[in-house]
Formats: sequence, C-alpha cells, structure tokens
Amino acid sequence: MKNRSILLVEDNADDVALMLHALKSNRISNQISVAEDGEQALHILFADAVEPAKQPALILLDLNLPKVEGLEVLRQLRAHADTRLIPVVVLTSSLEQSDLHNAYGCGANSYVRKPVDFEEFVQVTRDLGHYWLQLNYPALEA
Repeated sequence: MKNRSILLVEDNADDVALMLHALKSNRISNQISVAEDGEQALHILFADAVEPAKQPALILLDLNLPKVEGLEVLRQLRAHADTRLIPVVVLTSSLEQSDLHNAYGCGANSYVRKPVDFEEFVQVTRDLGHYWLQLNYPALEA
C-alpha cells in the first residue's frame, strides 16, 4: 500500500506550527514530515534511496527556502522517476506572476497562496487535505 504521508517543506517556524495546527484541527491525521529548507527536503526524498512505496503522498512546498530554493527542489523532483509523480502543491505568500508561471513550468500540480487569516488558513488546509488525500487518485508507478 502506498504511503499517505505529507512532506511539508517550510522554513518559517510560525508557518510550520500554523500548518500542523490546521491539519490537526481538520482531523487530517496523516504522518507529517517537515523539511526546514530545500536541501533537507531533497535529502529526505533522495539521500536514503527511499522506496517509492515510502514516498509521501503529497508535498507542500514553499518557494522561498534557504540552501536550495523551492523551484529547484521541484525541478529535481520532476527529474527523477521515483518522485516525478508525487503531487506537489506550492504553498507560498507570493502573488508574483513570474513565481506562478515558473512553479507550473517546473511541474507544480497546484499553486496556493498562504492565507493571512487563521480561519482562512484552516479552510485552505482542509480543502487541500480533502482533495489531495481523499478525492484525488494518484498516478500509479510504472
């Protein structure tokens, strides 16, 4: 059976705490791994030759990350057979058109702006979890 965990790639500790609280508030009980920068995210996904069955079911990726930026993480994910089909939601505060176009150009499945209001953040988290972890049918590995 495919792993149903979530990898949250976020360097802001307040946003991590907010996301974890919002997931819990929405009764999304999937295992959550947190990478604090792009380098750590790539290490989690590649360094230990993670079996495809243990890859996360969803990656929530910030764009502005230390060490390795979010777009580069996305490029590397899409370049490897074991990770190219994992759904990636770019979750960012940026509304720059260039960020939006670049994210989709690099293979993002979705681009969501982080709400500032807590109630909106909880709603967005619920919607993301419901769609990507319950409604969406993930691609089967070849």
